[in-house]
Amino acid sequence: MELEQLEQLLLAHIQRSTYQPVKPKVIAKQLNLAEEDLKTLKRAIKRLLKKGHIAYGASHLIKRVNAENAKAAQTIVGGFHRTAKGFGFVRPLGTPKSAERTADIYVPAKRTSDAANGDTVRIRMFRTRGMNGESKLCGEVIEIVERETHRFVGTYNEAHGQALVQVDGNVFTQPISVGDPGVKGARLDDKVVIEIVRFPSHFHDGEGVIVEVLGARGAPGVDLLSVMREYDLPQEFPEAALDVAREMADAFDESIGEDRRDETGETIITIDPFDARDFDDAISLTKLENGHWLLGVHIADVAHFVPEGSALDAEARNRATSIYLPDKVIPMLPEVISNNLASLQPNKIRYAKTAKIEFTPDGTRVHTEVFNSAIRSVRRFTYEEVDEYLADRDAWKEKLTPPVHQLVGDMHELAMTLRERRFQRGSIELSMPELKLDLDKDGAVTGAHVEKNTESHQIIEEFMLAANEAVADKLHNQELFFLRRVHDSPDPRKLEALTEFVRDVGIECDSLQSRFEIIRALDKVKGLPEQAAVNYATLRSMKKAVYSPEEIGHYALASECYCHFTSPIRRYPDLTIHRMYNDLATGKKPVQDYDAMMAEGEHCSQREQRAASAERDLVKIKLLNHLSEKIGMEMEAVITGVESFGLFVQGLELPADGLIHIDALQDDYYHYDRTTHSLVGNRDGNAFRLGDVLKVSIARVDLEKRELDFRLIEQEARAAGHAADNSRRRPTSGRTASDDFSYQSGKPAPKKKNFGKPERKQGKAKKRKR
Repeated sequence: MELEQLEQLLLAHIQRSTYQPVKPKVIAKQLNLAEEDLKTLKRAIKRLLKKGHIAYGASHLIKRVNAENAKAAQTIVGGFHRTAKGFGFVRPLGTPKSAERTADIYVPAKRTSDAANGDTVRIRMFRTRGMNGESKLCGEVIEIVERETHRFVGTYNEAHGQALVQVDGNVFTQPISVGDPGVKGARLDDKVVIEIVRFPSHFHDGEGVIVEVLGARGAPGVDLLSVMREYDLPQEFPEAALDVAREMADAFDESIGEDRRDETGETIITIDPFDARDFDDAISLTKLENGHWLLGVHIADVAHFVPEGSALDAEARNRATSIYLPDKVIPMLPEVISNNLASLQPNKIRYAKTAKIEFTPDGTRVHTEVFNSAIRSVRRFTYEEVDEYLADRDAWKEKLTPPVHQLVGDMHELAMTLRERRFQRGSIELSMPELKLDLDKDGAVTGAHVEKNTESHQIIEEFMLAANEAVADKLHNQELFFLRRVHDSPDPRKLEALTEFVRDVGIECDSLQSRFEIIRALDKVKGLPEQAAVNYATLRSMKKAVYSPEEIGHYALASECYCHFTSPIRRYPDLTIHRMYNDLATGKKPVQDYDAMMAEGEHCSQREQRAASAERDLVKIKLLNHLSEKIGMEMEAVITGVESFGLFVQGLELPADGLIHIDALQDDYYHYDRTTHSLVGNRDGNAFRLGDVLKVSIARVDLEKRELDFRLIEQEARAAGHAADNSRRRPTSGRTASDDFSYQSGKPAPKKKNFGKPERKQGKAKKRKR
């Protein structure tokens, strides 16, 4: 059934006088919907919720909106985002994070009032005429419902006798006046924290007061402090939380109670980064008499050490995730737990939550059992050691006991079987360079490198994915609500645009509405100059993976049911899953509060996104500080984006992102060609296209706005190369026998990125999440 048709049918059904609030599944039965229409029904419900025609009642029941509520629905409350040019967008509250941006409502600059990024605002809807004459729905901010924050980080300066602070990034277009800074002793170019007294608007300037001086811009540690203050990241643990952790440490004696299965006789190992301090997963693997594999995924039993409802639990929930910054880790749990009690250290009895999963030789899962256990890891491996083992297994026979030597080999065999099976079912994986900074003792950048996804990482990734999916399926089969890891399907319009884009850059493909066609397109572009551009475009067409009890599935993994179970030391959602299994083990039904789970998922998703943004910004700040001392440095770069105002490029050896402004292309007059995603000059063959490799130099670094500008060099050589290679780049249509041909570049492949990020681990660097 078509979406619009089902939406009208649903609305008519709910508006009947005999209708009583029920859940979506009941509505589906009342409407006699076929099973294939259930997903369309959920989309119709979401659309009617956004329009204000229906609402959620208690226990997630769908109810009609009365006349009073309908009048209130003429205004919309949502989260505000202001752009660098002054206009903004509002995303209505209740819009899932997985929803794409078509839900956003445009707010013209003159109608934004004094709203700032992240504020919750109320807007009045109105219509205006767009540039093409079509009617366009817009909003006007009429109320600031709640401020995201009154505190911002910026750089202190003085001009025309005024004390000013330019807030970092593009939060405000103009500096904020801060009156007399003498109270805090701020000096020129100091990084400071300000409290906004009056937010800037289209009609008046902003005013603020300095509340903290962080130190001179560029001084050791100041960049870290700036990001921590900007994102309001947690610092020391409250004493009450530490007291609970100490009590749990005093009570732990490595004894094995009757409620815990003794697995200390199993051959169990861990594989982690060389600098890891907390080991939250361990692996065992045996071959059964029937030829099946029995995989044991043993996860640190954090729930045993974090009493539900305690001060420690409250702090862990508030943090929701560990934060892995380039030069600092902000843990979710105190180190006495994360690095000691719950850490699966070798040759020590440790408590675990074990998932035993049985697979057929071809990787089909046939049984799952989850229970509390006590384990003893017999050896700790680093990723590098496992890669060395895989390169020369015989050389490791003298270094390992026969059971351990056999175990690592068996793990590789099963993991590669599971990996192949996952890709065959349609799991999508992007090749994206991920930058890791090399820092000195003061946190300054000495270099950078792109991380590699070796087979040792893939072994752990596949086992963690398998455990997460098996554990989720087990809960789903018991018809329980639980906090899932969901990744909604892409919007069909975005996939249409992606299809057009991929064809325009010269890659033959059918419609990318098919996930398997996306996989083929990504495979065909490997090793080509367009690889980065196509992978970035694919990523931008996808939605974000988030936490929610909704039965959406995980699009990128091609999984109908998935959750996070394998990292409770660093992720609160995993801890909620562990507690549900504790309830089931004692015959108690877990609490089933759908609305509370929705709120929990929203909170954990926001905290996850805050952590990712803080890490991304600190990496960018450190890299820009490093490059600010290297103006004129030359490098090779690839064009990752083309706009009417210039070219977005990324360095190949040092993957720094920057812009070549169109004004800097002075050898010709260029215009933007939307159909080929290129800047085309008047001279024959003079064009810049996505995927072109250029030689550039660093022209300008703006640390306050966090911007990097490049200058193009050796343009004539580039243009000549373009003319010689023009035939391959010309867009074509249809398919050829080379559809399954994979180009090889001869260079190490960039790290592959899964949406929500793969289940890999790193020590002091960030750990992976999916």
